[in-house]
Amino acid sequence: MSGSSKSISGAERMLKVENVNLFYGAAQALRSVSLTATVGRVTCVLGRNGVGKTSLMRAIVGHQPVRDGSIQWEGEEISALPAFVRARRGLGYVPQGREIFPLLTVRENLQTGLVAQPRDKRVMDEEIFTLFPVLREMLGRRGGDLSGGQQQQLAIARALLTRPKLLILDEPTEGIQPSIIRDIGRAIVYLRQRGNLAILIVEQYFEWARDLADDYVVMDRGAVVLGGERKDMVETEVRKRLAV
Repeated sequence: MSGSSKSISGAERMLKVENVNLFYGAAQALRSVSLTATVGRVTCVLGRNGVGKTSLMRAIVGHQPVRDGSIQWEGEEISALPAFVRARRGLGYVPQGREIFPLLTVRENLQTGLVAQPRDKRVMDEEIFTLFPVLREMLGRRGGDLSGGQQQQLAIARALLTRPKLLILDEPTEGIQPSIIRDIGRAIVYLRQRGNLAILIVEQYFEWARDLADDYVVMDRGAVVLGGERKDMVETEVRKRLAV
């Protein structure tokens, strides 16, 4: 079935995770986890270190198999699909740690985001330089020579060049200077306003995530313990779950 020939209804323009369980050997990392991420909205996943947030993202993009449960994108079950097929379906992923290629130039790193496109569409979209102007200035520099914040901008830009319909960012503010955190926040606001992208963010910086989120989920010990729309969030309850 071709994704381009399928009519996507408004209700299907979302990621839907239902009752997902994930194990590493005998250790259970996710316990009946459910969430949604909708096109045109930002969903933030909050929680302390080690509660299963990254395992959930890896399950969604196909880097870690789930024991059972359902992962659907645009109304299609994708939990059995390999990661590269999910990427072709429109799932873009910026993992924790960024995983840029340190020996490649910024230009070459960005070009890796184009390889899945047809040859006639492998064009560097000017939008990424509007969002992250510093990248244009550094096209000839090696990725490993960039600061952590610049590498994060590069990783997000590379993911955007895959033309995703769902953008997943795992800890995008980790170890980054405040000015670049603000730049990334502005980019996310712009992408949400564009209206054709669902954005799913794992984050521990509560105030930043709170201000961006339309919807939120809080995880603890591999399970979702709180969630809903940002406008209904009780901050004191969320903060209790984030305190060490």
